[in-house]
Amino acid sequence: MAWFKAASSIRKLVTKRNLAQIRSYNSITTTRTRAIQSQNRCFHSTIFTPKAQSATAPIPRAVPLSKLTDSFLDGSSSVYLEELQRAWEADPNSVDESWDNFFRNFVGQASTSPGISGQTIQESMRLLLLVRAYQVNGHMKAKLDPLGLEERQIPDDLDPSFYGFSEADLDREFFLGVWKMAGFLSENRPVQTLRSILTRLEQAYCGSVGYEYMHIADRNKCNWLRDKIETPTPRQYNTQRREVMLDRLTWSTQFENFLATKWTAAKRFGLEGGETLIPGMKEMFDRSADLGVESIVIGMSHRGRLNVLGNVVRKPLRQIFSEFSGGIKPIDEVGLYTGTGDVKYHLGTSYDRPTRGGKRIHLSLVANPSHLEAVDPVVVGKTRAKQYYSNDEDRTKNLGILIHGDGSFAGQGVVYETLHLSALPNYTTGGTIHIVVNNQVAFTTDPRSGRSSQYCTDVAKALDAPILHVNGDDLEAVVHVCELAAEWRQTFHSDVVVDIVCYRRFGHNEIDEPSFTQPKMYKVIRNHPSALEIYQKKLLESGLIGQEDIDRINKKVNNILNEEFMNSKDYVPRKRDWLSAYWAGFKSPEQVSRVRNTGVKPEILKNVGKAITTFPENFKPHRAVKKIFEQRAQMIETGEGIDWAVGEALAFATLLVEGNHVRLSGQDVERGTFSHRHSVVHDQESGEKYCPLDHVIMNQNEEMFTVSNSSLSEFGVLGFELGYSMENPNSLVIWEAQFGDFANGAQVIFDQFLSSGESKWLRQTGLVVLLPHGYDGQGPEHSSARLERFLQMSDDNPYVIPEMDSTLRKQIQECNWQVVNVTTPANYFHVLRRQIHRDFRKPLIVMAPKNLLRHKDCKSNLSEFDDVQGHPGFDKQGTRFKRLIKDQNEHSDLEEGIRRLVLCSGKVYYELDEERKKVNGKDVAICRVEQLCPFPYDLIQRELKRYPNAEIVWCQEEPMNMGAYNYIAPRLSTAMRALGRGTTEDINYVGRAPSAATATGFYSVHGKEQTELVQKALQQDLINYPW
Repeated sequence: MAWFKAASSIRKLVTKRNLAQIRSYNSITTTRTRAIQSQNRCFHSTIFTPKAQSATAPIPRAVPLSKLTDSFLDGSSSVYLEELQRAWEADPNSVDESWDNFFRNFVGQASTSPGISGQTIQESMRLLLLVRAYQVNGHMKAKLDPLGLEERQIPDDLDPSFYGFSEADLDREFFLGVWKMAGFLSENRPVQTLRSILTRLEQAYCGSVGYEYMHIADRNKCNWLRDKIETPTPRQYNTQRREVMLDRLTWSTQFENFLATKWTAAKRFGLEGGETLIPGMKEMFDRSADLGVESIVIGMSHRGRLNVLGNVVRKPLRQIFSEFSGGIKPIDEVGLYTGTGDVKYHLGTSYDRPTRGGKRIHLSLVANPSHLEAVDPVVVGKTRAKQYYSNDEDRTKNLGILIHGDGSFAGQGVVYETLHLSALPNYTTGGTIHIVVNNQVAFTTDPRSGRSSQYCTDVAKALDAPILHVNGDDLEAVVHVCELAAEWRQTFHSDVVVDIVCYRRFGHNEIDEPSFTQPKMYKVIRNHPSALEIYQKKLLESGLIGQEDIDRINKKVNNILNEEFMNSKDYVPRKRDWLSAYWAGFKSPEQVSRVRNTGVKPEILKNVGKAITTFPENFKPHRAVKKIFEQRAQMIETGEGIDWAVGEALAFATLLVEGNHVRLSGQDVERGTFSHRHSVVHDQESGEKYCPLDHVIMNQNEEMFTVSNSSLSEFGVLGFELGYSMENPNSLVIWEAQFGDFANGAQVIFDQFLSSGESKWLRQTGLVVLLPHGYDGQGPEHSSARLERFLQMSDDNPYVIPEMDSTLRKQIQECNWQVVNVTTPANYFHVLRRQIHRDFRKPLIVMAPKNLLRHKDCKSNLSEFDDVQGHPGFDKQGTRFKRLIKDQNEHSDLEEGIRRLVLCSGKVYYELDEERKKVNGKDVAICRVEQLCPFPYDLIQRELKRYPNAEIVWCQEEPMNMGAYNYIAPRLSTAMRALGRGTTEDINYVGRAPSAATATGFYSVHGKEQTELVQKALQQDLINYPW
């Protein structure tokens, strides 16, 4: 009998004898106990020690009654159960209520039912433990591997003989009782035969689906799943449903076959071996739509992506085939911008798809790079943004679905980072559905080399997410778990994982030879039928569908594929799909967008200033915070001494008044790493929180301004905010690093998405990244945001001066992003508002200050924020961000007596200016380059003309191989050459020498270096660097 395994070890025999014959705790042979951690409780299982070791074994101790209150079905040994029984007999109140019910139930039934009078209490309890063992470990016996290669050790606790049962007991009736839980224990059938019980358990837990859910702490969730899993009638689909599934599987299979026939040597990362993914996804979408989902955002890597694009998201097949043939750029479009493009299996698209239930659902497949799993947080962030803009407060209308590979789901850290955003209040999306296309091999790496856990999905157990393993060759099982996953997500609003255990018929790509590294696997695969062949055979044998139906479907699919192939030869894209509905009217990099003023009316500044500096009545902030807010109120009242935090808050508040959504996220951003922001204030007595920016306008939506401390993650959280920013242009989305140095933890997002996404995928984003940067003696890891890396990735040509006329200028539009190092609160205010007040979106990288946050000279007047003509911030073009701040001395348009022009950026300006005052260096001009990229050629040339006789110096705090020097030098040289002012050799460098580390760790050395470079920039002698 398959239910029973041979008892091959002495330990097992002894354990069985103990379970069957034990009568009292004190008669047990010496044992040792092992604590098993489960749901924050410790249980004890009994393991026998061989006689040779019995002399040294510890003497068992009685279990205190206080520890015998565990819930029923949480126990794990016969000894434990008998101790509970004896405790109950002595005092029923000493055990958990569920145990009390059990013993009362059993004793009453046993005394009145002579047919089961021979049954012992221990047998009944052991049978219930067997039921629990199937619920916990039944997946270990499930038939998951379509190739039959997986060798798994079936746990002993799934063997009835482990509990003292034999084949002679199969037709005996056992008392199970009536339980207030889901599954077959709730069916009011207290007496069942062992055979019927085992049959039900095998059908439920050991078929083509393996369920892992007993790690979930919430009993209601477990019971919901038990009810779905242990239902007495197996899955039944009518003929019409099965024909739909067959049609969808045929499309999935024939699509790959067609591509393989037409483009035999092309990389396409096909889905062969996992074709059931497509009908599974379609059924999941249909079920989701029935349950209220209106929009789905999908993220996936390259494996099977073309199939998903063509068959699920409905990208035109002729377009896909045209891309295989080489494709051509779109033509005849006004304001055409095509970018660099990307390979066909990285591209995304969107489509409104009709469902089987007669509804329509919007699908978006997000473009992604080859970096596996990097798109995960982007999808989640975009989904969250969709929920905000559609007022989806219950998070039931918008759903994120992520498709993973087995190797990457276990191996990539961003998976874990993304999973742990799932329940955070300002990041949750109400649950993501994860689908793992489990090839059982990652490129060439076997699972035993690719992960330490049993399953690739074990990482998701940290979330209490149910994990549904399914044999990828069983189409109806795949459809069932996909629908179940949709139902779980809509019911419990939390993550769920579907693990489709399949195989990869070819190598990592179609021109790869997999037999080099997996010869045994691919020997089996060569002779293994496809999922379509298996399902066709099943339907034919059942008589539900005839061969003529199969032929009709095959013919229809092949005809359409061939027709689309013929049309692809003449296919010419007329328009690039690059802006969604919210982005209508926004300009491409080829279309001129006029620069707008960013000043605000004085009365608005005063009104919002009052709102952001006022606490509710009876609110008791920390006394130091109260003082800060009193000082801020004074700044607003007098209009003088506006500091960095107030300038930022005014930018946020004025954008909110104008109807824009503002979101600030990152580690410790609510208070600010440097205790400067205090956007969320805590009542020191009640602990209540108050956010002044939530009360700028009447009846303000509580999410309209969102500031949120994030998890301690860079990659995941920056990716999330990037996805959030891509959904709607009318939002200022900001991610702030704790220190700029830590941004390289998210380098993949910067490299593959933020710096190049518009060029590759024609997707704009106005994401702002704040990176605290500046040399103030805090050591190598707290000084540099690696400014040089962002400038090195900038794509403006250093040897060509673009059109700089303010009415024709497209310099920022044509550049991939903006990099600024701002030095005044007013300019920071304007650069943030500039992100919204224009007809295009571009990422903004800000080298944020640290010691300037409280610097006595880093202040602005309120008049620099407004739009009043004649005020300090107003020039002939209005009030706006200053890309370059000229020397603050009263210099005319021509100053022939200035001997040196020092160009710098960031907080070093204040140290240079202080030194200049000290040495009375009136013949030295200091200009601040606030916007480094794109380079302000026009303003630089204006200053070069103003100081025709000046020695030109670039001064920076960073080492020569870092900072802005290597970016600035060729561009400054181009500007100089155009005016006849020299070349690169005429640019003198002042700063730290080249270095491997960003900064010294010795404060005294830092001080010495800083003093030397500041003094050198102001010295009387010519600098003549490097000679």
